Amino acid sequence: MDVEIATVAERPDWAPMLGQLDGFWPPFMTNDPTAWFYYGYHVSAYPEFVLIAVDRATGQPVAKAHSVPISWDGDPDDGLPDGGWDWVVRASAYDRLGGGQPTIVSALEILIRPDLRGTGMSGRMLTAMRDNAAKRGFDDLIAPVRPNGKHLHPDMPIDEYAAWTRDDGLPVDPWLRVHVRAGGRIVNVAHTSMVIPARLERWREWTGLPFDTSGAVRVPQALSPVHCDVAQDTAVYVEPNVWVHHRLTQTS
Repeated sequence: MDVEIATVAERPDWAPMLGQLDGFWPPFMTNDPTAWFYYGYHVSAYPEFVLIAVDRATGQPVAKAHSVPISWDGDPDDGLPDGGWDWVVRASAYDRLGGGQPTIVSALEILIRPDLRGTGMSGRMLTAMRDNAAKRGFDDLIAPVRPNGKHLHPDMPIDEYAAWTRDDGLPVDPWLRVHVRAGGRIVNVAHTSMVIPARLERWREWTGLPFDTSGAVRVPQALSPVHCDVAQDTAVYVEPNVWVHHRLTQTS
């Protein structure tokens, strides 16, 4: 497919097309209370870090990629925060409001239109995100990666899953494999990358499940079980992600 990839800063007229790529995540994934610190302001606050891919033949969007600059002292290879995705969103908001000087870029999301998944578009968008960060003077891109095969193994510990490799040494997980093939290095696990608490009524709306028994509830597309407490009328999903570091410059 012949696509053009540009940032919202470069093509502000493309910004309205971002909405055409909404609605492809499971409903519970779009209800992380931390998310609105970013998605409420992403077009106005971070236009040079929001990428859109458009099919030249049809003029329709086929993929998007979100990232943010943040401040971070030290070498990402030495380890990154357990808070993962939620930590990145908060850090970017603190830096923006407090005038912090960003030192690295973190990925937040790469979404491919469902009918084009498995066509190599994810790798193209990751390359575009890497190139965009490097073009803007950054030496490092980090990513709290949501391993997209983990939902098939919800009871497997995330540390074990992140270290699971094929005979060729590449990760079993498809999305982690894309990152490693692109030059990324798995650093550590973000055990509490996204925390999504809600009343049981909301969980029933999002999933169609009864949520009528306390304990672990296995929810389709969730990477680990959701913890349900009927007495408190609350369930909490704690999603683990995997930190990957892309060094954008060669060191001697």
